Amino acid sequence: MLILASASPRRRELLTQAGLSFTAEAAELNEDRMPNEAAAAYVQRLAEEKAHAVWTLHQNADTPEDPLIVLGADTCVVCDSQILGKPVDTADARHMLELLSGRTHAVLTGIAAVTRRGTLRDLDITQVTFNVLKDAEIAQYITSGEPLDKAGAYAIQGYAARWIPRIEGCYFNVVGLPIARTVALLAEAATAASKPQQP
Repeated sequence: MLILASASPRRRELLTQAGLSFTAEAAELNEDRMPNEAAAAYVQRLAEEKAHAVWTLHQNADTPEDPLIVLGADTCVVCDSQILGKPVDTADARHMLELLSGRTHAVLTGIAAVTRRGTLRDLDITQVTFNVLKDAEIAQYITSGEPLDKAGAYAIQGYAARWIPRIEGCYFNVVGLPIARTVALLAEAATAASKPQQP
């Protein structure tokens, strides 16, 4: 049994696209960054905490015949050593888009798979290059509402695609879940969880 510990419709779509059967349940936890926490450590910690929170709620459903696997993920954007999560308001979204304009930034996604045997984790990083954005373009984009629930205030699969001439790495990572790495991680977790307990 696979549970995605996320409310993200994009992550649900990507797992479905990859042919996986699962249910989804958001984890309720504090997503604030710890003082001086590096971006990679931040997204990996949140991915693990989300997965562990949902695992704890459903661990009684775990059986040797149908091992429970909970997948957690978290994504952030890093530019100029600044970690950009989801904007808190339109002014924050404008600030983020102005920062990304005409530059290359990194998108990091941490993933974690929790089973009775423990936690497996991975990290994917994609470099994304933006064209220079005009003020009017930024204002129009913010008015659409699309940036307001996206890390870094943009969706590569949406209107913002017109501003992105180049990426280096996994496209799906920028959408919110590096599919190839995730499928490999889940396969490894399933193998570990299905092994008989040592006497």
